[in-house]
Amino acid sequence: MAALILPATLLVLLLLVAPLALLLRISLNEYSPTQLMVEALSPANYLRAVADPYYQEVMATTMTVALSCTLLALLLGLAPAYWLARMESRWKSLAMILTLFPLLVGNVVRAAGWMALLGRDGAINAALQGLGLSGEPLTLLYTRGAVIAGILAVVAPYMILTLAAVIEGIPRQVEEAAANLGAGPLTAFRRVVLPLAAPGVAAGCVLVFILCMNAYATPVLLGGPQFKMMAPAVYDQFVKGTNWPFGAALAFLLLAVTLTLTVIGGAMLGRRTR
Repeated sequence: MAALILPATLLVLLLLVAPLALLLRISLNEYSPTQLMVEALSPANYLRAVADPYYQEVMATTMTVALSCTLLALLLGLAPAYWLARMESRWKSLAMILTLFPLLVGNVVRAAGWMALLGRDGAINAALQGLGLSGEPLTLLYTRGAVIAGILAVVAPYMILTLAAVIEGIPRQVEEAAANLGAGPLTAFRRVVLPLAAPGVAAGCVLVFILCMNAYATPVLLGGPQFKMMAPAVYDQFVKGTNWPFGAALAFLLLAVTLTLTVIGGAMLGRRTR
């Protein structure tokens, strides 16, 4: 058995652990405008990232957006996931393909589509003005709502497919038993199906939350230069500021916060399941 997992273990160490170790070493260096990076073993970059009010606000914005998108994806994904899991017609394969289809389109292309919809001269403003519901174009693009909508469109298929896979494994008999005991469809779903689907809910929320915390293209294109999240902030430090040590520290801070919130959220969901 050890011989079978050894190649995969070595591949993970090579492609994941080694780059992270190198990035950790870079984060402890010092930045120099002339030499770009000076070797050191200093926690100054982490202390600056934690103490700076600007990056505190950026992290708070990132967590707020990620939690909002995760909750919305769960609420909006439950009904489609249940419908997809219980479908027995020959069109189920087509429904699965249509659910997967958005994943075949790049985030930048999808963000460009949202820009065409939400811009001042976009389709939504044109429709509102054409119907007489708005006298002037509304500011829909470069807002927090636009970012949440764009990220939600990216992560919703992951939530739906994860929930559908778990609900499909729940026998229909438990719902029929609940109906025989007088429970309506909503009551049966809330008190029978949803608790049994708790592992899928936890897995879907963790997956979606991690994707939202690390979103890059959508916040940049739909949020504009004034809307900051952690992934674009890390990119700015590496590429625009050429401050690799501080950028590496921000990357590890984002990783630490993501893992901490994921573990806490998983523990809370697990406790509610028990």
